[in-house]
Amino acid sequence: MLSQRTRYAIRALLHLGDRYGEGPVQLTEIAEAQNIPAKFLTVILSEMKRAGLVDTLRGKEGGYWLARSPDTVTYGEIVRLTRGSLALVPCAARLAYMPCDHCIDEAACRLRAVMLSVRDETANILDQMYLSQKILD
Repeated sequence: MLSQRTRYAIRALLHLGDRYGEGPVQLTEIAEAQNIPAKFLTVILSEMKRAGLVDTLRGKEGGYWLARSPDTVTYGEIVRLTRGSLALVPCAARLAYMPCDHCIDEAACRLRAVMLSVRDETANILDQMYLSQKILD
């Protein structure tokens, strides 16, 4: 399941993507439009700035904007930046690998084999979906 932080980050970046090329967007506008607590949004946008996804300008005319075009930012990238892994269990993570507590022999674990496949398919989907895509059901 996606964390609240990840969902907020995606919504904030989608908002900035919709306004891409229009100049800085005020934090209060993003917070109100996306129903995100302003203090939490400040932390999230600071993390996105450090990762190179967002730029900012201080002052009256300042705000936030995407540092890259929305057609170059994938959902997979955002999830990895905010959650750390696409894996549902720690033993299936690529970068944040940890053996599972109370696991049987990892090589014989059928659950791990399934979760590796789920991780790979999830990554394949999220890495091909960009902020610029308008997907609605």
